[in-house]
Amino acid sequence: MKKPRLTSPSTPPSLPPLTPPKPQTLTTKKPSKWTPLNLPQPELSLPLTFPTGQTFRWRQTGPLQYTGPIGPHLISLKHIQNGDIYYQVHRSPSEPAAKSALLDFLNLGISLSELWENFSASDRRFAELTKYLAGARVLRQDPFECLAQFLCSSNNNIGRITKMVDFLSSLGNYLGNVEGFEFHEFPSLEKLSMVSEIELRNAGFGYRAKYITGTVDALQSKPSGGTEWLMSLRKLDLQQVIEALCTLPGVGPKVAACIALFSLDQHHAIPVDTHVWQIATRHLLPELAGARLTPKLCGRVAEAFVSKYGKYAGWAQTLLFIAELPSQKAILPSDFCATKENKSAKRKEREASNSG
Repeated sequence: MKKPRLTSPSTPPSLPPLTPPKPQTLTTKKPSKWTPLNLPQPELSLPLTFPTGQTFRWRQTGPLQYTGPIGPHLISLKHIQNGDIYYQVHRSPSEPAAKSALLDFLNLGISLSELWENFSASDRRFAELTKYLAGARVLRQDPFECLAQFLCSSNNNIGRITKMVDFLSSLGNYLGNVEGFEFHEFPSLEKLSMVSEIELRNAGFGYRAKYITGTVDALQSKPSGGTEWLMSLRKLDLQQVIEALCTLPGVGPKVAACIALFSLDQHHAIPVDTHVWQIATRHLLPELAGARLTPKLCGRVAEAFVSKYGKYAGWAQTLLFIAELPSQKAILPSDFCATKENKSAKRKEREASNSG
């Protein structure tokens, strides 16, 4: 029986730190041996893919090694000395199924090298970036899992988002411990329906609690089932996907675009926030520098990316976003960043001169 939802009290209780339930005891099998994925580093760079805001469920468990769950499979990936990728299955009902799920999750039906070549042809900046940031992929996540993660991202920081996602994940089946990190299969829609808004608020979710419970309720009301409804969005046009997702509580255009890009095969979806706005005004729409970002201008930014980069514009935007992260700027040559900053300064000088 579904647990009844509880309404929030007029005065919310004090919120303790997020503390997921203690994991259940589980006897795990010895992990499989490390196996080559036959994928060179230009097709996948783990440090440029996992800690960059696409997913909040993978952990760094060693030098150039990341571990995470994909459905019921717990898998580690690592770069060996020459940069090639190896994987190890820690827990899975079937190792062939685990590999199949991994290949799908990594979006390996898309050649990243070909995308870089196409982007470089239309934007010389990519020709330079590829020397330093090749291998940053867009993942293909489970739609419900991706949706739940980005409901936690509203006006939030990565550390807090990760704790919220850990709390939700802890409600799923325990998969094991790797290097001190506990991993769980993401809970089903039915399992999340048993969690009340008050329980989430008490766990520190704040106003996002009502978005999660409201979205779970909305998905459960779908005639075909919530998870099936989400999967069906992969067959629709981008605008239809955005409109459908925006009917869910707490999902606006930016969150919808993230979900569309990272889980629903909408490769030209552009999640526009202030960071992407800054990239756009610096490289695509310099005439809008200094303007205030509005919903109408969000649409114009998305159109500018698609016009320049085509049907995989969302990948191009993701790569440019990653290049702006402090951790990645540190590996770019100083003259590359200086050139960019000098151009920006000269543009501001021209604007000031024109306004005078």
